[in-house]
Amino acid sequence: MNAPLKTTAEAATDFVRRHIGPSTRDVSAMLESVGANSLAELMSQTLPSSIRQKAPLDLGPALSETEALSHMRELAAQNQVFTSLIGQGYSGTILPAVIQRNILENPAWYTAYTPYQPEISQGRLEALFNFQTMICDLTGLDVANASLLDEGTAAAEAMALAERASQVKTKSFFVDAEVHPQTLAVLRTRAEPLGWNLVVGDPLADLEGADVFGGLLQYPGTTGAVRDLRPAISALRAKGALAVVAADLLALTLIASPGELGADIAIGSAQRFGVPMGYGGPHAAYMSVRDALKRSLPGRIVGLSVDSRGQPAYRLALQTREQHIRREKATSNICTAQVLLAVIASMYAVYHGPEGLTHIARTIHRRAAVLAAGLTKLGYAPTSQAFFDTITVAAGAKQSEIVARALAEKINLRIGDGTLGIAVDETTTPAIVEAVWRAFGDKLSYADVELNARETLPVTLKRDSAFLIHPVFHTHRSETELLRYMRKLSDRDLALDRAMIPLGSCTMKLNATTEMIPLTWPEFGSLHPFAPREQAAGYHALFARLEKWLCDITGYDAISLQPNSGAQGEYAGLLAIRAYHAARGEPHRKVCLIPSSAHGTNPASAHMAGMEVVVTACDARGDVDVDDLRAKAEKHSKSLAAVMITYPSTHGVFEEHITEICDIVHSHGGQVYLDGANMNAQVGLSRPGDYGADVSHLNLHKTFCIPHGGGGPGMGPIGVKAHLAPYLPGHPATDGAVPHAIGPVSAAPSGSASILTISYIYILMMGGEGLTRATEMAILNANYIGSRLDPHFPVLYRNAKGRVAHECIVDPRPLKTTSGVTVDDIAKRLIDYGFHAPTMSFPVPGTLMIEPTESESKAELDRFCDAMIAIRSEITEIEIGRWKVEASPLRHAPHTVHDIVDDAWSRPYSRATGCFPDGVSRTDKYWSPVGRVDNVYGDRNLVCSCPPVADYAQAAE
Repeated sequence: MNAPLKTTAEAATDFVRRHIGPSTRDVSAMLESVGANSLAELMSQTLPSSIRQKAPLDLGPALSETEALSHMRELAAQNQVFTSLIGQGYSGTILPAVIQRNILENPAWYTAYTPYQPEISQGRLEALFNFQTMICDLTGLDVANASLLDEGTAAAEAMALAERASQVKTKSFFVDAEVHPQTLAVLRTRAEPLGWNLVVGDPLADLEGADVFGGLLQYPGTTGAVRDLRPAISALRAKGALAVVAADLLALTLIASPGELGADIAIGSAQRFGVPMGYGGPHAAYMSVRDALKRSLPGRIVGLSVDSRGQPAYRLALQTREQHIRREKATSNICTAQVLLAVIASMYAVYHGPEGLTHIARTIHRRAAVLAAGLTKLGYAPTSQAFFDTITVAAGAKQSEIVARALAEKINLRIGDGTLGIAVDETTTPAIVEAVWRAFGDKLSYADVELNARETLPVTLKRDSAFLIHPVFHTHRSETELLRYMRKLSDRDLALDRAMIPLGSCTMKLNATTEMIPLTWPEFGSLHPFAPREQAAGYHALFARLEKWLCDITGYDAISLQPNSGAQGEYAGLLAIRAYHAARGEPHRKVCLIPSSAHGTNPASAHMAGMEVVVTACDARGDVDVDDLRAKAEKHSKSLAAVMITYPSTHGVFEEHITEICDIVHSHGGQVYLDGANMNAQVGLSRPGDYGADVSHLNLHKTFCIPHGGGGPGMGPIGVKAHLAPYLPGHPATDGAVPHAIGPVSAAPSGSASILTISYIYILMMGGEGLTRATEMAILNANYIGSRLDPHFPVLYRNAKGRVAHECIVDPRPLKTTSGVTVDDIAKRLIDYGFHAPTMSFPVPGTLMIEPTESESKAELDRFCDAMIAIRSEITEIEIGRWKVEASPLRHAPHTVHDIVDDAWSRPYSRATGCFPDGVSRTDKYWSPVGRVDNVYGDRNLVCSCPPVADYAQAAE
């Protein structure tokens, strides 16, 4: 007998059931374990009643996966994929299918976490090491980081680095008039709160009299001009200022590198190395510096060290999360990277090699030269005779006529003040060039024009230095070889596709396959961020609905989708508060109260927003000390700008006094910035905008399912109450009608727009009821883990009713006294059991913060708890004297295949105990590719790009 057909509502709930790990039977068992009669009772014991959401979350009916994809097709169809020759830092590119399928669409790569645990991150660390090598080689500088958010913010980071490192004490920074407009706008946003002045001009004419701490030069310029920047760089260096060059990576295969020109810093975007434009992102920016500046380099750096056997091993180097070390003195709040995109760009270089990249660059330049020759025949000679891929012509009175004909050819040109720009890229064909000529008024034959076209790059700037000489860029030419290389690297890593990643404050939950599918559709991936708005109607319909949903979820009145990371969201929110106070005639309000437990990006962002940080105390339960906060609010009443508070707290508890805290700050004229890092514990249960918060950023890469990608991409939109809405970030490419808007905080108007499709379709399939259920299950799972582990590793913080929120902190610190075992030992031993470690030593040094999320099944939660309990039993063996800690499985963890075949095994425990702890499958075991990595060696012997192959052998001796 056939089963009855499912209703639409039933089909939709299928996705909710698949997203949420525990079954109905599991939920009953877990509730019994934690001592609650129902989920409703557990929620009432976890959240203060004063903040509970009154009405159910209503986001419209949830759709099934099939219905959701059909809806996304309808949205995609509203976008028009024109050929965008706009340039301005964004180019059409060809992503090799083997990289698209096996990196971008592969959960082994996109579900991985930031590589804080290097032993289980060797694959993506090697790929990032290749990226750094690529950047160092192409830019001719000594050290590169593992990527930044986008070119505009990379330029702002370079400006801050220059100010910090320069010997010149002036507060002015020179900006080339040829920088991309969005870069200049982001620089203005960053400079103004810090009191820095931007001097914009011609570097070859206006630098001599400028008193500046540094300067940014575009190479080639935004209009396409290729200029010899050596005189400008020399002028900057002569002043004691730092020279920053924003360079096109592909052009650097043909023209002299910034390092060869004398630059101190190079920045730019790796987008055209195979990464789709995506209406603005995500893309991997880059920064490289000369060796003397390496310890000031913002962002992450991958370095080469050795493991416990002396074998080469990669790791994050130099503790480059400077906001955690310097906090309010930090010059950067960057705490992440664009890892997935940097990996794609590096694989593009691995696949093509130096010869392939040079061939692509020469082909592009040849197309541009032919285009220019044809336009010259038509009476539109380029404004610059030296260019790489972009030309600008004076169009005069015929501009609108030419643009109309180009649009009829489905071509977008860059429209200037009486000028038109045309940027050729990897996807440009002779047919497209001929179409551009038709737009300019006549038919020409590409083959005929090419006969007399000449290259235009200056001989004096021709690149003659080698790049990408390491074997990795020469040994993977065939698809077979590249496929195997990428598989080899992914096999070295432990990502969410293998096991639970129980990281507190990081929310490593299911990134459903259906959510990822629209991301690579050309209707979303191939749009230029500055294409005419009418060509992106589907995107803007998606933005509008997503903004409404996020307002409904948070209780805020307006949303900006622009910030392309959580830290950028913090920064944008604080700038909005600052602008609000200034507009009310109170620009002196600059004090920002921040609890001592706060994530390091909070004080760093406050400093960047021109605020003065005042730290408030936490009490013995981990809550904000309300009396201390009240006293400091009163002390700074006339200058109080804001409080930054994370809720639930970084200690994993819903503080009872959150409404009182908001009232205190408001009573002294301040605003409440509520860090949305833990919003996944509130969706459907409470709304920050209802209980007193004025602004929050939302980590879409946590709460709303954008994958971490090994350390990025992320998105950090901000929600605000109505009074702050006029001060949301603007953008020169799209706005101008918002008088009080702060400047852009990201290069593109909607940040990393293409990955917003992931959060959109997640909400679409979950619906309000499903999202609420997910929150409840995240809280249940955390309390279940806490109840199981508490007898073995005490839970450090709970609320007055004994409950934790969506995460819990367990405290192994007393065990260091009784056994010598450290939190590092426990973390590394978990690898032997097939798990990524929880968050180590944050927010409390020596502890572990665990977040199970709603997506993990009870079986997986139990497997993790069983592993932790087994590790506690091993610690007992040390305590009773069976093993010394130095000779224990914990201190030697993680164990590798080398331990299995070690002829000189002399440890007091067996190979089986070390390599196959109880409960670990011998068939499916994950093997760490390296032993415990030596961090001290790595910092003392810093290597951040591929050395000669012989050096690897030396490192192993």
